[in-house]
Amino acid sequence: MAAVAALTPAVVPRYDSPKHHRPSHCVTNVRILLDQARRTLLDAEYAARPLDRYAQADRAALRAAAAVLAARARPRNRARPTSAWALLATLGPDFAEWSRLFAATSATRAAAEAGARHLVTERDADNLVRRAGEFLTFAAHAVARSSR
Repeated sequence: MAAVAALTPAVVPRYDSPKHHRPSHCVTNVRILLDQARRTLLDAEYAARPLDRYAQADRAALRAAAAVLAARARPRNRARPTSAWALLATLGPDFAEWSRLFAATSATRAAAEAGARHLVTERDADNLVRRAGEFLTFAAHAVARSSR
């Protein structure tokens, strides 16, 4: 087991070097995540109930964040799980602002889905759908910049 752990850093590619090109499966995964985010946002726009719109918009933003992290984050050894929003915040001030917004909405979504349905109004749902759309555009541009 110790021999495997000693070899892992040499085997697992690091993407710190601009000379290192990302494998094509990474690019494909990023595209898939962005496509899923777009479809989930579309589902949010057409959902009838405010809670459903809110939850779908939150999921769309989370998938967009996953695409950015897949494209830009560096692999690290972590002993404990870290939320996507906490990881996204480490990518810079623009990402930190989005991270704060969606970390809060994720908590609201979880509470609402657990039974506190009064937390999400029509206006809240509509605002989150709009903000998730803005973030999806921001994320797509960030991914495009990172692939250059």
